[in-house]
Amino acid sequence: MIITSVATPTPAVPGWIEDNLPQWATDAYLYMLDIWNEGALGLTYGEIIMAVGILFIALIIRGIFARTVVRAITRAAAGTKTNFDDALVKAIATPLKIVPVIIGFYFALQVIDIGPDTEDIANRVVQSVVALAVFWTLSRAVNAFEFVFTSLRDTLSPAIVDWMLKALQIALLILGFAAVAEIWGIAIGPIIAGLGIFGIAVGLGAQDLFKNLISGILILTEKRFVPGEWIAADGVVEGTVEKINFRSTLIRQFDKSPVYVPNSLLSDNPVKNFSRMTHRRIKWVVGVEYRTTVDQLKYIRDEIEAWLWTDDRFAKPPEAALFVRIDSFNASSIDFMIYTFTYTKNWGEWLKIKEELAVAIMDIIEKGGTGFAFPSRTIYMQQQDPPEIMAPPARSETVERTQREMAELERTRGIGEADDDG
Repeated sequence: MIITSVATPTPAVPGWIEDNLPQWATDAYLYMLDIWNEGALGLTYGEIIMAVGILFIALIIRGIFARTVVRAITRAAAGTKTNFDDALVKAIATPLKIVPVIIGFYFALQVIDIGPDTEDIANRVVQSVVALAVFWTLSRAVNAFEFVFTSLRDTLSPAIVDWMLKALQIALLILGFAAVAEIWGIAIGPIIAGLGIFGIAVGLGAQDLFKNLISGILILTEKRFVPGEWIAADGVVEGTVEKINFRSTLIRQFDKSPVYVPNSLLSDNPVKNFSRMTHRRIKWVVGVEYRTTVDQLKYIRDEIEAWLWTDDRFAKPPEAALFVRIDSFNASSIDFMIYTFTYTKNWGEWLKIKEELAVAIMDIIEKGGTGFAFPSRTIYMQQQDPPEIMAPPARSETVERTQREMAELERTRGIGEADDDG
């Protein structure tokens, strides 16, 4: 076995160093130069330091760029009359801040001496970052183009337009990742075909997910409710709609707790939309005592009806029904039915109107000379004469004497029969 040693070439020493410095200084210079050129990972320390320095400078430039250029563009956009440029600058401000870093990374690759394979990988990394930055910027900029969908918001609904914007953003992000895959030589067609087969298998196991997705689309197209409306689904939830998502709807209950309801429950069950009421109804049954006379009943009926007709807060026929009638004879009361509608749909104001109506009814019944009935029961006790007791008749003396004689005769006969036998 023959071992061949390879001599490391001695770096050349500049003439001015060799002529002006002592030997020990020249040797130290050669030693440091050898370490400098040796490096690590196939790179000299000089290349590593230069690459790190370029990246460090790029980060400094990024900070300056974010504080000066981006802020200047933002202030310039804020000075215009339109809101489109403000939204656009706000959307792309964050992606713009990574531009100096991408440029610095590119120049750092140019100053180092790497192999063709490594250089190809590094270039692909730069291209991938650029592609992701471009599609990320486009995805964020979609929100700035909401004004294009203004007419659609009126035709369809704001929730559907929000879904369309989200779908467009997701589509741009998918295109971005597809572009990155193409950069790395990954064929998209076979992946899509494979996802089609995989999607069938996933669809069989995710039927509820697709059911909720389709239910959400139906809710939006039918315009059952939109964010901000008060709804109630019997046995499910009641509250204010905050957001309609792809799978579920966020509803804020009146105790301020959020409830995430699957869209299928709101699509398959009856839903009351209280926000779309034209009026709010008041339906009461008021009972008065049975001692109330006919004239008093008519007085109470007419006064309550007149109070409702003269108050502008209550809707009048034919716009809405208004009834005050003697309705039924209950177990403990004669009942009036009060049926009317208010113009206001605000719950707090409606409660205030109900309170004033209740006070007015109490005052009218009091002036009518009667009172409210309450559940009661009357027991009538009837006093009756006690029954006559029949005593047996007293025995007479004749009867008693006859009975004594008969008994004596029987006794005498018994004695005579006994003597004959003897």
